[in-house]
Amino acid sequence: MDKCSFCGRDKKDTNLLIAGISGHICDHCIEQAHNIIQEETKGKSDFDVSQIELLKPREIKQFLDQYVIGQERAKKYLSVAVYNHYKRLMQTRNDEDGIEIEKSNIILVGETGTGKTLLARTIARMLHVPFTIVDATVLTEAGYVGEDIESLLTRLLQVADYDVKAAEKGIIFIDEIDKIARKSDNPSITRDVSGEGVQQGLLKLLEGSIVNVPPQGGRKHPEQKMIPINTQNILFICGGAFDGIEKKIAHRLNTQIVGYGAAKDRDYIDKENLLQYVAPQDLKSFGMIPEIIGRLPILTYLDPLDKTTLRNILTEPKNSIIKQYIKLLGMDKIELTFDEKALMYIVDKSIDFKLGARGLRSICEVIMIDAMFELPSNGASRLRITTNYARQKLEKINMKLLKAS
Repeated sequence: MDKCSFCGRDKKDTNLLIAGISGHICDHCIEQAHNIIQEETKGKSDFDVSQIELLKPREIKQFLDQYVIGQERAKKYLSVAVYNHYKRLMQTRNDEDGIEIEKSNIILVGETGTGKTLLARTIARMLHVPFTIVDATVLTEAGYVGEDIESLLTRLLQVADYDVKAAEKGIIFIDEIDKIARKSDNPSITRDVSGEGVQQGLLKLLEGSIVNVPPQGGRKHPEQKMIPINTQNILFICGGAFDGIEKKIAHRLNTQIVGYGAAKDRDYIDKENLLQYVAPQDLKSFGMIPEIIGRLPILTYLDPLDKTTLRNILTEPKNSIIKQYIKLLGMDKIELTFDEKALMYIVDKSIDFKLGARGLRSICEVIMIDAMFELPSNGASRLRITTNYARQKLEKINMKLLKAS
């Protein structure tokens, strides 16, 4: 009778028995062998930086242009930073000149819905190094309810499939970095467990040090073996809305304008887009500690979205909102078209609600929901969205509630 050559189980006692040239192996032994291989190869890397195809900054920006409309300055900064990160990884330790390239972490400042997270997600598509996006709002100082600082590296390690060498050359995008600003500009004598305490904890990660990381999260599995990760070659990109920082910028600009030329100098200040004048001292006034500002040397901003940009966002990107709806209805053999005036109506409403690009999606969902519910069943082959159609759908709901969301 056939039996497993490894454990001796009879065929009737197994789910699957695979025959070889001169023996058999059962499903239990296959699973056990697979677990042993995973355990033995954990941490052993076949990640080779030299095999990476190095894209030039202009090529990186061209890729971003396919998905992100506008924000030329932010895309340029991001492209250069990623390019330099790749070159830094390829630098050999035995360079004759002895010059060591330091990493340049970035901080992006921009209103909600201007594309900070979209930039990060888009650049993740083209990278050949591990990349993860984490949210700073869940972080607290060690010992308190929430996630430890080390959870950032745990996520990167998981994306790298627990390949430590690959993770040590990855990129981490920290979203909502402004939410860990301390509550006042003065150093706190009391505990600020989700603000200043988190910033202090991030310092060692940003600058570069060896951190012991729990592979599955430290609090739920205290018995697990820690994995040491060197953060020296990990690039950190931070993004935040910094809601209210315009007041700090305006205050600084006004205090610096003194003398007879004050009125003339004020004419050069674009009050509609004060974020373009953002400086490190504004981040300090907002509540970021000087040490963390120093470890994020590249500071850039995202422009607020105007009518033209919002209109282009609707149809131009590779995965634009309108193209998604056309594709969805196209699967049901329904031809969808939008009038130009209807698109501008959607843009005007998004500006009214001050939700940025996210507002476009919310408004489009309200306009399209009835059609997407009815059309697949009633055999229609065509749908045209006019201004009147869009207005009727939006008037059916409580506009104040949409605005509040």
